[in-house]
Amino acid sequence: MSSENLLGAAQSLSGRTWQLRTQDEAIVADLVRTRQISEILARVLAGRGLGVKTAKAYLNPSFREQFPEPMDLADMDRAVDLTLQAVREQTPITIFADYDVDGATSSALLRRWLRHMGIESRLYVPDRLTEGYGPSIQAFDTIAKTGSRLVIIVDCGAVSHEPIAHARKLDLQVVVLDHHLMGDGPMPVADALVNPNRKDDTAALGYLAAAGLVFVFLAALNRTARERGLFADVAEPDLMQLAELAALGTVADVAQLTGFNRVLVAQGLKTMNRLHTPGLAALAEAAGVEPPFSTYHAGFVFGPRINAGGRIGKSDLGARLLASDDPKECAAIATELDQLNVERKQIETQVQEQAEQMASKQDDAPVLVVAARGWHPGVIGIVAGRLKDKYNRPAVVIAIDEKGMGHGSGRSLAGVNLGEAFSRAVQAGVLQKGGGHAMAGGCSVESDGIDAFRSFLIADIGEAARIAGQKSALKIDAVAGLHGLDLGLAKELARAEPFGMGNPEPVLACMEVFVVYAQELKGGHIRCRLETSSGGASVSAICFRAVERGLGSALLDRSDRPVNVAGKLRLDNWKGREKLSFQIEDLAFCG
Repeated sequence: MSSENLLGAAQSLSGRTWQLRTQDEAIVADLVRTRQISEILARVLAGRGLGVKTAKAYLNPSFREQFPEPMDLADMDRAVDLTLQAVREQTPITIFADYDVDGATSSALLRRWLRHMGIESRLYVPDRLTEGYGPSIQAFDTIAKTGSRLVIIVDCGAVSHEPIAHARKLDLQVVVLDHHLMGDGPMPVADALVNPNRKDDTAALGYLAAAGLVFVFLAALNRTARERGLFADVAEPDLMQLAELAALGTVADVAQLTGFNRVLVAQGLKTMNRLHTPGLAALAEAAGVEPPFSTYHAGFVFGPRINAGGRIGKSDLGARLLASDDPKECAAIATELDQLNVERKQIETQVQEQAEQMASKQDDAPVLVVAARGWHPGVIGIVAGRLKDKYNRPAVVIAIDEKGMGHGSGRSLAGVNLGEAFSRAVQAGVLQKGGGHAMAGGCSVESDGIDAFRSFLIADIGEAARIAGQKSALKIDAVAGLHGLDLGLAKELARAEPFGMGNPEPVLACMEVFVVYAQELKGGHIRCRLETSSGGASVSAICFRAVERGLGSALLDRSDRPVNVAGKLRLDNWKGREKLSFQIEDLAFCG
């Protein structure tokens, strides 16, 4: 089936064209025959570049068969040696972590492993407002006074040259476990720097989030400790019970769910359903959710609450919650994070409204850059993501503090590497600090340099952003009739989970259906029911943020005019009951 436009020359109500994913018909037929799956699932697999040989591993992700070789990572052997030496000598250790979910889960993974080995490590998480991102000279001065001799930095530190050099002068050993882009310049003088995005690293694991990298590091620690006899008097730490934390960090950091990431998240979600970690169990209770959990819960239930501490509360709350084994402490922190998340939403709404007003005046700009004084820096990343989604272009939101320094966060489109653009802006002297991933980045810029920064980004990635925006058609995996949207198909499509960045949830198109019932809900969402012209088949559906996305009137009108509907088939579980729903992504009038 070709990638033809399903609607001919017309566009949908959201302004997008619908394109069928490119699928080789011979491969689809082979998958149906050899894997004994439906044609729709076969099309989903073929549309993701999978064939008969690769589909088995995709549908059955396994640690045993797909775990990477840890020692292929540059400096991994040195990082393992230093850590095991500290364990053997019971050296005081501090874990320095970023304040987001990836940092919190990474630090909790390490602290739990060290606790099992008899070391109660200290935790240092910088305050977003007063200290900013990453290690600082002042932070290392504080750590040195605690008596720690080894500092393991997770999810940051890869470009912290001066702070790490200062730490070495304080006679601190420093191990960095990071995944952020590093550029072509010299590396910090850490005792060990493990980063799959080092220019000299050949492990091909650059897609790992920090939590995934730390999980691989723990596997290396286990294997080497076993070889050196360190488990003679203590049981070997069970990494499977820690996989839920690695999965949570990976999903929340919006890492590509391909390669080992997909295996890690698939296995981690299974562990998460058992709620081994007391902090996650307390957070689930505070949020009012229960197993089975999916990437949705990791990314939109647990993640935002853990992030709320670093955004508008105490920066170490999430990391403390996930590392704690005290049920009372976990319950108290989880409740506080849940409340902070409510406050975060209120602050976010205020900033978003102002940012959208500014963005609406930049109609012709291929990259959006908005800034204002008084914006809370803890929500600008979320708002940047909202702007990116609404205007279909990279967006950077900058909060200017009382000293005139702007702290920015950006989100990008596939095919536009924002992290590298920020790094080039630093090299060009446009930014004071900057870097990140392909899809997201952070920066620091003087308020009087924001216009120059905007001009730099437009010149640097503007053309790539325009091309990426034009390619943002809605990809359809298969055309299906309403009669085929049943529990059996939903369960079969679930075999392709986990879904997320790099492995999108399948989108099905149903042609010429009628909206026979529609009700607007709080927040502009619309619940409705779709039916065939003959009334022989129907399905319950929901369209989130329908009013905001311009789809509301078509659903609420419920005229006799048929519509084409694109969406995702979901199998919801609530108190042991299975319920089928269709999540509408887009609409188009027939003809």
